[in-house]
Amino acid sequence: EKRLSTIVEYIKNKKNKSGVKLLWGTSNCFSNPRYMNGAATNPNFDVVARAGGQVKLALDATMELDGENYVFWGGREGYMSLLNTEMGRELDHMGQFLAMVVEYKHKIGFKGQILVEPKPQEPSKHQYDYDAATCFGFLQKYGLENEVKLNLEQGHAILAGHSFEHEIATASALGVLGSIDMNRNDYQSGWDTDQFPNNVPEVAMAYYHILKNGGLKAGGTNFDAKLRRQSLDAKDLIAAHIGGMDICARGLKAAAAMI
Repeated sequence: EKRLSTIVEYIKNKKNKSGVKLLWGTSNCFSNPRYMNGAATNPNFDVVARAGGQVKLALDATMELDGENYVFWGGREGYMSLLNTEMGRELDHMGQFLAMVVEYKHKIGFKGQILVEPKPQEPSKHQYDYDAATCFGFLQKYGLENEVKLNLEQGHAILAGHSFEHEIATASALGVLGSIDMNRNDYQSGWDTDQFPNNVPEVAMAYYHILKNGGLKAGGTNFDAKLRRQSLDAKDLIAAHIGGMDICARGLKAAAAMI
């Protein structure tokens, strides 16, 4: 907590000097071994409590930095086997956890959006937050459809067997389109490769549905992307962001022309 507080203060000073805004905050409740069986859906309550404390600190930090959104990546909210899983109970726990986050958001006066990111098969084969339609059904069941929106990623759409424009159009039709991660997958590898966008027609189709939705409101375009292993120079990271942003700009202009 002390380290986080120190880092937040440091970032806040940098943010104020640069004028760069914070699109969203999040917390990593999946890579630590304690989260091997989930965070909000973990059968060990000590782990659930730890996740709650972690999310609280991250939401506090997001508010301190004037973040526009707060995103949940449910990376391990799923199950390995139904033989030792009570699915309904785990979904209830996940719904209760998210409802408590919404309650805390209002308590501290955070004005940003709470977002859930559909995340299929990463790493659990059976994820509870599989795609946009599944997430909306979950939100509706627990009365959160007016409080929580979706952060959609092109790579996750591919893993779910959909196109990115399908996921965006679905979320838009259901009134839960919040923000996007514009990073793609390799169509042949079958796993989440998090590559920068490089296909203008694909990107144009995504922005076409976003523009038809009236834009992303408080959301935006994010790259949850990484370099390939052969990219060893620091300048490659800069070039990747510039190239990806240029692809998005060309796609956005094409989408506007289509409309």
